[in-house]
Amino acid sequence: MKRKEQIDQLRDMSEAELTDQADALKESLFRLKFRKTLGVGETINDIRREKKTLARVYTLLNTKKEAGA
Repeated sequence: MKRKEQIDQLRDMSEAELTDQADALKESLFRLKFRKTLGVGETINDIRREKKTLARVYTLLNTKKEAGA
């Protein structure tokens, strides 16, 4: 998925959906780090992508919370 499409999709989500997305990304990141530790496949690019997506989700969550307050 392209970055712009991904950001647009995340912007359309509610706060609850973004929180669920953040939890899913954290779990995925944990699994990728575990696979990296075991030496199974090349996961460095996947880890970077997940970390950036998680940062985007947190940024949007903070923006929505500030707008609601």
